[in-house]
Amino acid sequence: MSGTLNKVMLIGHLGDDVKMHYFEGGNSIGRFPLATNETYVNRQTGERVTNTEWHNIVVRNKAAEVCEKYLSKGDKIYVEGRIKTRQWQGDDGNTRYSTEIQVTDFTFLSTKKESGDNNFSQAGPSSSTENRPAGNNPTPPQDTGEDDDLPF
Repeated sequence: MSGTLNKVMLIGHLGDDVKMHYFEGGNSIGRFPLATNETYVNRQTGERVTNTEWHNIVVRNKAAEVCEKYLSKGDKIYVEGRIKTRQWQGDDGNTRYSTEIQVTDFTFLSTKKESGDNNFSQAGPSSSTENRPAGNNPTPPQDTGEDDDLPF
C-alpha cells in the first residue's frame, strides 16, 4: 500500500465543558478534554484495574458551536478525526508540543441537556462538518408502534 492514513475514532467522556475561541472573520474553535478508559483484571492479584487516557479534542466553526450548545462535562461522545501535533514557544522560552485530535465528525451518545429527566438510550444529535447544514437540529425518530412486516 503506497498511501498513508491518519484516522482516529474515540468514544469517551468529556473531562470539562467545551471552551470556545472566536476569531476575526467569524471562525471559531472549540476545545475539550476527552477521557477513554481501559479496564482489565490483574491476573496475579485479581484486582480490577482501570487506566484512563486523556485526549485533547479540537472542533471547528459550526461543529464547535453545536458541541458548546449540547455538551457538558461528563457527557459521552463518539469522535472521528485525525492526529495533529503542534509546536510552540512557552512563556519560559522552551519549545512545547501538544498532540490533538482534529475532529471531522462526531455523534453525541449521551448529553445531560438532551435527556433532562428522561433516560434516553438513543444517540443525540450528530454533526458532520461535511454533510450537515448549519443550524439543523434533528429530533429523534418517534416509534409509531406500527409493524413493518420485517422478518427481524
